[in-house]
Amino acid sequence: MRTPLPLLPAQRVWEPVIDQHETWLAVNPIQGCPKGCGYCYLVDRGQTLVKPNELATPQRTVDLLLASPYYHPQAPLALYTCTDALATPPNRAHLIGLLGELTDRGVRNPVCLITKCTVTPDVIDAILNARTAGLPVIVYLSYSGLGPDIEKGINHTALRDTFPRLHERGIPVIHYWRPLTPANAAPETIAHVLDWAARYSACSVAVGLKVKRGAREQMTTLWPELRDENLPLEAADAVWPRQTWELLESLPTRYPSHPIYQTNSCALAYVLDRPDTHRIHATPTCAANHCPTSQRERCVTAVPSPVTTDDIRSRLAWLGLPSVRSVEWDAEQRTATVQEALDLRDRNNVAQRFGITVRAPRDGDDTYWSGRLEGSQPLIIDS
Repeated sequence: MRTPLPLLPAQRVWEPVIDQHETWLAVNPIQGCPKGCGYCYLVDRGQTLVKPNELATPQRTVDLLLASPYYHPQAPLALYTCTDALATPPNRAHLIGLLGELTDRGVRNPVCLITKCTVTPDVIDAILNARTAGLPVIVYLSYSGLGPDIEKGINHTALRDTFPRLHERGIPVIHYWRPLTPANAAPETIAHVLDWAARYSACSVAVGLKVKRGAREQMTTLWPELRDENLPLEAADAVWPRQTWELLESLPTRYPSHPIYQTNSCALAYVLDRPDTHRIHATPTCAANHCPTSQRERCVTAVPSPVTTDDIRSRLAWLGLPSVRSVEWDAEQRTATVQEALDLRDRNNVAQRFGITVRAPRDGDDTYWSGRLEGSQPLIIDS
């Protein structure tokens, strides 16, 4: 049974404290961000340019995590996806407390921390303490070469300086190169970003512009060509400027030892020394990633765990969906087909838990964006 959240002000829309996204479990005990990035998926939820609100203490957050039907010990955890954990002193204090609580409670899931802000010394110490105790913390630095006109409130000089500071302390960094729009598509901008990030990060995750259902109008302010109603923006994995898309092919020549991924799950698997568990390997998406031979070999030699129809039905029941009637399981293709509509969060959780593909109609009220893991493809736009 899912624990209800407390009643909160109606003008802001609140996410569950524990939720399932495409690659990871989202852990959102604080929501609302004082920054104002124009592309942010929180804009239409009234959660940007506002004071962050604490919905759960660190202790309560771990209680909710461990009680969540989505939780399993292998799931990566993305902390504070509805704010920036480093944006305010109270956020940072909560983060330090949460890392300590996760460590003390024996949680050892990979932990991902996404930020555009300076990682302060006290947070660095907390990350190092957690890693020493066996909690694998990875920092995603979201740096794309956009300016303060689009990323309002971001100190980009401090963000660049954070790369070497984390690298010097041995904290793994994934460069989150997102979003990519006409504003940062020029080759000189890309070189400015990647020449720096490639020195200090393990790899980059390159993502175009994500357009969730209902966000078309918001995104056209950043990219006027997206006003064309014939463009299937919301069905695409991401929208890319053609200039950047075509440049991707040449990047391995300039950065031969720096992997560049279009799928976040593959970047995370690489940094964690794990094989792909999201059914990316040996697909066209896999071929599009600039992935080291050693990682591809890890994926080739991995032996997937056996799965049965009963396993899938049991997982759906655990998620509160015992009424799902038809589950067709193709063991050879490791693909389950469900006739009833499913929320993406439920579909993603079953797929992630067993390392399978789940096909099902999408619930009509689901506003979460499309992704590669559900079969969506990039949309390339001339600008």
